[in-house]
Formats: sequence, structure tokens, C-alpha cells
Amino acid sequence: MTPTTSLHDLPNIDPDKLHAIDIEALVGPGASQHAPRILMLYGSLRERSFSRLVSEEAGRLLSWFGCEVRTFDPTGLPLPDAEDVSHPKVAELRELAEWSDGMVWCSPERHGAMTGIMKAQIDWIPLTLGAVRPTQGKTLAVMQVCGGSQSFNSVNQLRVLGRWMRMLTIPNQSSVPRVFMEFDENDRMKPSPFYDRIVDVMEELVKFTWLVRDRNTALTDRYSERKESSDALSNRVNQRTI
Repeated sequence: MTPTTSLHDLPNIDPDKLHAIDIEALVGPGASQHAPRILMLYGSLRERSFSRLVSEEAGRLLSWFGCEVRTFDPTGLPLPDAEDVSHPKVAELRELAEWSDGMVWCSPERHGAMTGIMKAQIDWIPLTLGAVRPTQGKTLAVMQVCGGSQSFNSVNQLRVLGRWMRMLTIPNQSSVPRVFMEFDENDRMKPSPFYDRIVDVMEELVKFTWLVRDRNTALTDRYSERKESSDALSNRVNQRTI
């Protein structure tokens, strides 16, 4: 795929060490050739949101790797169940989830957990829309930013959510401690091992997305669901009371 981001926009990168994805090594003959579609979700509404800034750095890397990247702005998204699914922000989020081949979730850690803003976005994405599962079998990378020392509480919780949404969460992950010290006055991330880890995570996400995208149906075909009608499946997964 042709990169849509120039190396000039990736000043921390050693160009001799950043390799294009070897697509032929990952997919078979006749595989889809469109750019992997990656949805970025971040978990803060602050004007200088570090989860957004980290997501933007990740998005630039994904674009260099040949992906089509879209970012959802959670500003104006209502709390789950506070509005109907026809709310414009809810509809936008769900459309992006259906559009994507994979996702990146990046949350701050607040009081030892992911933020409510992050969780609300995931809660608005249904396990099924009719008989279609908008997240099942898609790839996921998880990241978090920390105001203090490095922690993994948020990424661990995001992994649980990724499994619940039936997504393929890649092994690698990123946690950036003291994140306010990792950005310059232009809101670009400084060179560091934490930046290099984000490069690793995005590279791995793109590889896994190429690897599984066209195999999604085969990988998620289940005996129990073959026994169940589409209407029964929709009613079970979308039950309104628990």
C-alpha cells in the first residue's frame, strides 16, 4: 500500500528501520486489496487531551503503513441509554464501527481505571445490529496514558472489553507514564522508548489486520449460532433488560 503520511511528518522515526508491511506474506491469492480501515477511539474531552494526542501519533503511523484512518470525537456523545440510538453522535459512532476493519482504543487512567468517556463509547457499540456483528473478528490495539507512574489497569480493562466485543486484541500494547512530559510545545511526541513502543503496536496491528480481515467469517463461524435463527440471535443479544 502507498503511505498517506510522509516520513517528514514522523520526525522520531529511523527511516532505515521502518519497513513497509509485506502484504504478500500475510494474505492469500485473491485477498481484498483496499487499505485497512482503522477507527481510533480516545477517552478524554480535555482541550489538550493526551489520549487524543497519542491517538494522533498512532494515526500518523497507521497512515504511513497504508491504512485509512478515521477518528471519532466523543464530544457530545450522550451517556449510554440517555438518548435513542438515532442520536447523531451515536449513529456516527456505530457507522464508523461497521466501516472499520480494526480499532485502536486509547484511554487515560483515572482513579485506577479507564475513563467513563472511553467506556461510554464502547457501550454504545452493539454486539449485533440485526444479525450483523459490527465488531466481531475485527482487530484491536489498546493503549493508555498515565499522569503519573506507569500502570496497566486501563489496558487490562480494555482487553476484557475487546474480548467481550469478540475482537481479536493483538498481544502488544502501550502505556505511556507521565505523558505530559512526553510531548513538546507543538503537541508532538518526543523521541523515546514509549514512542517506539507505539510504533511497534501499530505495525503489529496492521499485520494482524491484513492477516485476518478476509478470514473473519471463517474464524467466527460457530456451531451454536448456526443452530440459532438470525431473529433469535438478534433478540438474545439485544435484550433490553438484564
